[in-house]
Amino acid sequence: MMLKFADLIHQNMEELAALDSLDAGKLAEKLRYYAGAADKIHGSTLLHASGAHRGGGAYHPYEGGPRVGRRADPSLPRPFGQAGWTFFLAGIPDGVLNVVTGYGHSAGAAITSHMDIDKVSFTGSMEVGRLVMQAAAASNLKPVTLELGGKSPFIIFDDVDVDKVAALALRAITYNKANPILIFVNHFIIPILFNQGEICVAGSRVFVQEGIYDAFVVKLLEKVESLVVGDPFDPSVHQATQVDEKQYNKILSYIEIGKKEGATLSTGGKPAANKGYYIEPTIFTDVTDDVTYEIQVSNSVVWSVEEAIKRGNATKYGLAAGVMTNDLNIVNTVSRSIRAGIVWINCYFAFSDTLPYGGYKMSGFGRDMGMESLECCLQTKSVAMPIHNSPWL
Repeated sequence: MMLKFADLIHQNMEELAALDSLDAGKLAEKLRYYAGAADKIHGSTLLHASGAHRGGGAYHPYEGGPRVGRRADPSLPRPFGQAGWTFFLAGIPDGVLNVVTGYGHSAGAAITSHMDIDKVSFTGSMEVGRLVMQAAAASNLKPVTLELGGKSPFIIFDDVDVDKVAALALRAITYNKANPILIFVNHFIIPILFNQGEICVAGSRVFVQEGIYDAFVVKLLEKVESLVVGDPFDPSVHQATQVDEKQYNKILSYIEIGKKEGATLSTGGKPAANKGYYIEPTIFTDVTDDVTYEIQVSNSVVWSVEEAIKRGNATKYGLAAGVMTNDLNIVNTVSRSIRAGIVWINCYFAFSDTLPYGGYKMSGFGRDMGMESLECCLQTKSVAMPIHNSPWL
């Protein structure tokens, strides 16, 4: 179609030239160039640290600068401070890595609006991401990359091994022992049990085909009720405390909302200790799509591949997705149709330094990890010069 468009431009060159001062010819050549490029954009197959996983990306050479700054989360300043000290011990010169502690409205605003900062990368909420872009635009038009979270679909089809999928749903809990505590099951559930639920790619919208729902819930309850809550440094513990009192109270409030709005509390739902911010792993079943905590976690039954795709995409976010099936046709159809930056097939949280990670839609733009992550920190420069009397020209 683009080539036909270019032909029509040439056929009507005189009229278009009169209207646009001969620029029409330039447009036609550009159309021909990019029409030929349409099928030249390829994906890549990358070797994951724990096996072969498919990934996609385009890689380009750029030039870049040397200095980096990082604003530490005010609720977790120590790890960032220690990282800065470690860089110092490694002999990295002063000023190359700068760790800044403070709140977003002060320290964050200073960074995003500073005229001498050339690039900002932000991970956080969509609302603050917009403020970051506004500040970057109002200052020196610095480029911005954003990772703004998601409401990731975790889609389970009825041809899977229920016990294995239930184990996968909970595997994220044992990843680092700081886990989310809320699982809402209308007709399913999943890896929101990771990082206390505070992880951007948590599978917070779970869709499972009706045929395996009952068996799935039974297996899930068995595994959840066997979890041990306590000291994260204890090897036998699966789940630790919430990050602070605010998050602790917020989770307990959502549990109460679930009860009031008619969901069935199948297990958990209470503080798990007399002191500290521990909460029992909690599962609700019989959840409807219009409950208040829909804004946090939603789950539903699906009957077909088409419905799973439609509902999986029914969100303003597009960070990640999980697809559980043994049918390669379903894998190809769903993975191509779900608008998400990373799609995990029969796995979840399969991160790798080589695998680009980032969002579609309002989950942001730009990529972390992989060679593609370098693009946002570099710029392209074209240098052209004539070569006279060359035998190759």
